[in-house]
Amino acid sequence: MNITFDGKTIIITGAAHGFGRNIAQSFATRNATVHICDVNEAGLEETLKLCGSKTTAHILDVGNRTAVQETVAKIAASSDTIDVLVNNAGGVRGQVGRPIEEISESDWQTIFDVNLSGAFFMSQAVAPTMKAQKSGRIVNISSGAGLGISLTGIQAYASAKAGQIGLTRQLAHELGPWNITVNNVAPGFVRSNPTTERQWEAMGEEGQAKLLQNIALKRLGKPEDIAAMVMFFASDFAGWVSGQVISVDGGK
Repeated sequence: MNITFDGKTIIITGAAHGFGRNIAQSFATRNATVHICDVNEAGLEETLKLCGSKTTAHILDVGNRTAVQETVAKIAASSDTIDVLVNNAGGVRGQVGRPIEEISESDWQTIFDVNLSGAFFMSQAVAPTMKAQKSGRIVNISSGAGLGISLTGIQAYASAKAGQIGLTRQLAHELGPWNITVNNVAPGFVRSNPTTERQWEAMGEEGQAKLLQNIALKRLGKPEDIAAMVMFFASDFAGWVSGQVISVDGGK
């Protein structure tokens, strides 16, 4: 299966490291014009260096609807099309699992802003362009936590990722008449960024062994495994696939 994106314009959020960086590199090596977005300016610059001259960086907080609208309008003005949106921005924003009675309103909302509201705002912003061109791909990066429970015990993270899966299915039906597909990748645990490295170390040898034992393939995945599924969803091969959630987790 030879997947290329010649002449295609791609937007990726959360591209400063981890899955987002690898997804950006995967599109760049397939000859796409790539727009990478993140609040982490230093990490975004590093991704930009790895992706090459057809990539443009945008400092963006996806939880800020006004900033999202302005950034997407700028991208649309510079491109003939917006072909693919990858809503990858997310994470636990430095939080750790705590009892429900200790969670503040701010703790809860901060995680929802980036994981769920951000995906909604970005999808909302690209929809007019994709409708006008009568084509488009939206790929959301959720989590196994959205299908089950969060390994970290963070209530807002599990809830926001489950909400993102619901958003995927709803938008697939709303946008389908314009030939816009909306799909979701739900990664298992992957050591892909500083947060997951801290989580891995906190498990200790016993916890790490237990995690691996619960995976059918008995090994952790890599960011490239997540990017590969994104490439499929974004490609012409997935033209009649929409509203789907695919777990990329080594088998559970």
